[in-house]
Amino acid sequence: MAEAVQPGVVSSGVRAMFFMLTPNESSFEKVEDVPLYVQQATPFFVGLMVLELVVGVLKTGAPVVTISDGLTSISAGMISRLPMLFMRGCELTSYMYVWDQYRLVELPWDSAWTWWFTFLGVDFCYYWVHRFAHEAAILWAAHQVHHSSEYYNLTTALRQSLTQQFTSWIFYLPMALVVPPSIFAVHIQLNLLYQFWIHTELITDLGPLEWIFNTPKHHRVHHGRNLYCIDKNYGGILIVWDRLFGTFASETEKVVYGLVYPIKTFEILYIQLHYYLYLWRRSNTYKNISDKLSTFFKGPSWKPGKSRLGDHIDNPKVTGKEVPHDPSWSLPLQVYVVLHFLLVLRTYHDLFENKMMLSQLTILGMTGYILLTLTSLGFIIDQRPTAAVLEMLRCVVMVTMQKYSYVKPLLPSLVVPTEAFVSLSLLYWGLQSFSQLLSIKKKAD
Repeated sequence: MAEAVQPGVVSSGVRAMFFMLTPNESSFEKVEDVPLYVQQATPFFVGLMVLELVVGVLKTGAPVVTISDGLTSISAGMISRLPMLFMRGCELTSYMYVWDQYRLVELPWDSAWTWWFTFLGVDFCYYWVHRFAHEAAILWAAHQVHHSSEYYNLTTALRQSLTQQFTSWIFYLPMALVVPPSIFAVHIQLNLLYQFWIHTELITDLGPLEWIFNTPKHHRVHHGRNLYCIDKNYGGILIVWDRLFGTFASETEKVVYGLVYPIKTFEILYIQLHYYLYLWRRSNTYKNISDKLSTFFKGPSWKPGKSRLGDHIDNPKVTGKEVPHDPSWSLPLQVYVVLHFLLVLRTYHDLFENKMMLSQLTILGMTGYILLTLTSLGFIIDQRPTAAVLEMLRCVVMVTMQKYSYVKPLLPSLVVPTEAFVSLSLLYWGLQSFSQLLSIKKKAD
């Protein structure tokens, strides 16, 4: 019924971002024929982020994103996709298994009715995925990553969890009893893509559309830590689910973004995993096994003697005058971090492009290098005392990988400048580490 969408077709790519593809052009008989809409959307992600940056400067006189927060959000998005190098997506794999083994009815893949039913079904299931991610602490441990930015812009949309994908698949399984996997594979991607553009402060109000659809105005509320914003507006594409189930809130007073207790760090692995450690430590403070389990499976605000979701009595008061965490760091260091981030982004892209031709050991090694780089850059942004030693060790690894062509320049013409830049980076951080050791030795003497 439909031809695969070509990556170079700008019109189809843009319309996919806003859920404007027709059933005729996005219905497929086989899963293998379904385009990788999310992967093909990368140029549109970049284009819209640049557009937001330009419009933001023209409209407000200041950039809508900082280097430290923007790179951290993009880093989280990169990390969230790394499991795809080693396994097929949990959502689609589990869905196909249930479809093959237990389907009750086989809706026609080439019917517009099937397409629209799947749209409603995926969005309805997403509402409950999202709601449970806020109402069960162990699921919140994954989802809090997306809420950890104190800014609200298009890069925030990319701040995704490494671990949430390992539980969200459960909520979509009922659909596998009737909806073909190929149609599900289309809508699970389009649902995600739609949610990219709503992460902006530049779009204020969309009039009558606000009654039906999730919009930037509604989603800003969802990302707020104001008392009226917490646990509201879970919808993906449609906001009607929130209106039906009593979780809707209108944007009223100024929204202050981020977690109730801001984490104030740009170290990417800590952002991804810190809440699991917090839950473990918190559960160990209880002697009762019921309380220990409740720590993980009841709401993040739950305490013994409280209701399932707890309350927000102890939350820090939001005044509207809060200032996002934005440590001061030198311009040369900012340029350095951006350049190395672009280089690791190139490595990341090459890894996904060539994963079928690489050995599992090579993929594992390159994945480790990407994680090391993103962690080290976070240490530099945080200006941690150990940043120099970690970055020196990372540069040693980078020089080695560059020698075997696993790290490539952004452009073929930049081979020599890139090699020189990496070598100078190693020299600089080596001297910084040596200087720190001398300083420590002097203090010890």
